[in-house]
Amino acid sequence: MHEADVVVIGAGLAGLAAARELTARGASVVVVEARDRVGGRLLNHELGDGKVVEVGGQWIGPTQDRLAALAGQLGVETFPTHVAGHNLLEYGGEIHRYTGTIPRINPAVLVDVEQAQRRLNRLARRVPLDRPWEAPKAAKLDGQTAATWMRRNLATKSGRMLLELGIEAVWAAQPEDVSLLHVLFYIHSAGSLELLFDTEGGAQQDRFVGGSQLIAIRMAEELGGERLVLEAPVRRIGHGSDGVTVHADGAEARGRRAIVAIPPTLAGRIAYDPPLPGYRDQLTQRMPLGTVAKCMAIYAEPFWRAEGLSGQAASEPGPVRVTYDNSPPSGSPGVLLGFLEGRHARELGRLRPDERRAAVIDCFARLFGPRAASPDDYVERLWAEEEWTRGCYGCHMPTGAWTSYGPALHPPIGPLHWAGAEYARVWNGYMDGAVRSGEAAAAEVLQQLV
Repeated sequence: MHEADVVVIGAGLAGLAAARELTARGASVVVVEARDRVGGRLLNHELGDGKVVEVGGQWIGPTQDRLAALAGQLGVETFPTHVAGHNLLEYGGEIHRYTGTIPRINPAVLVDVEQAQRRLNRLARRVPLDRPWEAPKAAKLDGQTAATWMRRNLATKSGRMLLELGIEAVWAAQPEDVSLLHVLFYIHSAGSLELLFDTEGGAQQDRFVGGSQLIAIRMAEELGGERLVLEAPVRRIGHGSDGVTVHADGAEARGRRAIVAIPPTLAGRIAYDPPLPGYRDQLTQRMPLGTVAKCMAIYAEPFWRAEGLSGQAASEPGPVRVTYDNSPPSGSPGVLLGFLEGRHARELGRLRPDERRAAVIDCFARLFGPRAASPDDYVERLWAEEEWTRGCYGCHMPTGAWTSYGPALHPPIGPLHWAGAEYARVWNGYMDGAVRSGEAAAAEVLQQLV
């Protein structure tokens, strides 16, 4: 039996950030993790010679200050995502070169998309980050999907296609899956739609030297092995006025309070004694995770750079809808990263690995030419297949969820507190949000321990 002031369930960024803050303030902590590793939705893949790529979350951008501060304290440096050169758009059977965030298909489309972005940003600013369900006309906003709003507010088919690409890239879901109120909350949480979409000056601006999982690894090293229990999936949590008992495979932990630092959907799969209130449990039933596969083709060199290309591309037919140059800081080997998101991830996720690989490489070859058809290696990660994740990047709210169940998201249930990227008010769904939520949960717990 492990005993501590606080038991933290989950060794992702949120759980480790909470544990780090608690130990710094003198509280004893034990972290219980289902996997045989730390990092949660962060995972490095070794390329050899000390080089890595991330098959999980990887980027950091402006205003993500808590993640930046944490990385700095842990000695994890950043480097810029490669952006030099032209971007590509596959649309209407042709490959178009462009620069900037919005492809210039024609002036009408450019105006259509820019007007839509301004409208969404304006609406988003009116959504309270701590109470989205109290936004002006919240019921109306929550009663429609992003797809409904796009049909009514974008005049061009191409404009709707480009915004759909952006929504898939941010939520790993289709516009028809996501409540408009949730989209607006997310935009406000990040600061603007441009911050969500952009590379330079946006959420995809920089990467971590040594891979993002290095942040979690170094936090775990600081914490110490005696405070970390791996390969121990939590099955049941007993809780009451006398504290918390966490029952995991091969381990038990007891504490005065607990922080459940896993996605709400997964938290809802744990048995609680006594059971959680129905209102809280029904919320977890309405927070599905997105569907995404990260697919990377590895080449001896990033040949596209010599051809004046950035490695960034968007494809209307797909199945890879968005690509990036994901090469290590040295530029060698060359790595093309392609995302399968939303319906394409659902469809290709059911194929055999060789069929999925062929579809991804074929898309790379259409975009970047015949040299892309013969990679030296290929790496993929289907997060919906991960037993202790079941999807990425994070949870989203379908229609009606925020206005019906939003008030159940944050409040603790007795000695049980909640953390994770989905709980963050700033940079919700991102690594920075995960850190913020862990630190906020720790502060909440510390108030109760005195």
